[in-house]
Amino acid sequence: MNRLITRKIAENVNCLKAPQRNFCTGVAAKIPTSNSAQPTTDHPEEQGVTNKIHQHDVAIVGGGLVGLALACSLASMPLTKHLNVAIIDSNPALFSRPSIKKEDPPDPRVSTVTPASISLFKDIGAWKYVEQHRHAYFDMMQVWDYTGLGYTKYNAKDANKDYLGCVVENRVLHSSLLSCIQDIDFQKTIYPSKLTTLHRNSSFVGVESKSSASPLDQGHSVKLDLSDGSSLCAKLVVGADGSKSRIRELAGFTTSGWSYSQNAVICTVEHSIENRGAWQRFLPAGPIALLPVGDNFSNIVWTMNPKEATDRKTMSEDDFVKDVNYALDYGYGPHPKSSTLGNGGILSWFKPDVTLSAAECFEVPPKVTKLASQRMVFPLSLMHANNYASKNVVLIGDAAHTVHPLAGQGVNLGFGDAFALAKVIAEGIAVGTNIGEVSLLRKFEAERKPANIAMMAILDGFQKAYSVDFGPLNILRAAAFNGANYISPLKRSIISYASGEQKLPLFT
Repeated sequence: MNRLITRKIAENVNCLKAPQRNFCTGVAAKIPTSNSAQPTTDHPEEQGVTNKIHQHDVAIVGGGLVGLALACSLASMPLTKHLNVAIIDSNPALFSRPSIKKEDPPDPRVSTVTPASISLFKDIGAWKYVEQHRHAYFDMMQVWDYTGLGYTKYNAKDANKDYLGCVVENRVLHSSLLSCIQDIDFQKTIYPSKLTTLHRNSSFVGVESKSSASPLDQGHSVKLDLSDGSSLCAKLVVGADGSKSRIRELAGFTTSGWSYSQNAVICTVEHSIENRGAWQRFLPAGPIALLPVGDNFSNIVWTMNPKEATDRKTMSEDDFVKDVNYALDYGYGPHPKSSTLGNGGILSWFKPDVTLSAAECFEVPPKVTKLASQRMVFPLSLMHANNYASKNVVLIGDAAHTVHPLAGQGVNLGFGDAFALAKVIAEGIAVGTNIGEVSLLRKFEAERKPANIAMMAILDGFQKAYSVDFGPLNILRAAAFNGANYISPLKRSIISYASGEQKLPLFT
């Protein structure tokens, strides 16, 4: 039996190695205009053929962080590295990567990468490129409420970890993933264009395929028309094109969700000393987070109502810095008292098993001295696709779900989608399943949807619980803070869950 499975896997991999130059029947290829950017490919002999609609195994619509993470994962796995992959995105950074100079201030668009995502980045060979640029690991996080009734400190050592996360500029992550796929011998074609239309049930004929009867080459593909007039076909189309996904719209996926009537103001700020921890304070209008970025820089993510966001974007830099320090220090309410419940209080019976961070006093975050970037404003919402998969089409990342940024989990959910999808594709190839088959893609959906919904529900619950200023509720929130601080099993579980482990923060 093992020999039979091994022979079957070898046959499927060998058929993928054959050059795949296919046409979609019943459609004519359009010749790109002279001023259109041409697709870049690892196989120059295929360029210059303008009357051909190229066939790919996988077409990834969206060359952002999640789309490139999927491409890297496919390139790194033995069963998928022979796939012919198309990446469709008009972002110029995919072709002429901007120079990232260490002396330049950090870009305000950053991501907090969890230990689980870091581990996956190391597996595909991308993290070594991240470490060549500015990044900031942190092993401590302090969370508190503006009422001064409670706070929680998390330390990586509480859960036997080296760090809680690493803050990285999005441009560094993007450049690192791009370097990863460029350094691997991988059949990829980048189309510098935008998707305009999607045609299902476009049958194709493999004109040079040596294994036309293989299950991997049977069935139908999807035809994609691009804004530059070109077209391509793919057995599997992956929508990784963000919250306003064109693929989601064209493929007919429905969504559920709502707007939070909140905006996030993000920017880079500078300190006189290096910030080594992550800080988050819940204010009446929404949380403010201060995240280390490296050197003496930090990133601000501040949630507030739209009018306040507009005012803070346009106010003078000096006034904005004053507002930030006010929000992170003495504004809106007093500092929590470190001994409120820790010494002789109602939770003192947990003291024999308290974590290291429970004994640490409340700290005031490093003072901001100047604004180091432009201020950017983004509306916040929750959105979830009711289904992730249909025949030949699947959604990942923000195309499938968007969450509130208060815990920095959005991009990590997307990375989880990308790596899980690559694994499912490999499993399908191993048994000879068509990689666009809906039954295979639903295995991916079954794995990722519960994890994503659970995280979305927790973040949405936090957002709603801390959006109300009401006396009894304030006391309950303070009890939750102090419970998380002094109840060691709960704290360890919260740290593990936020780090990317798929365990709900319960007493486990």
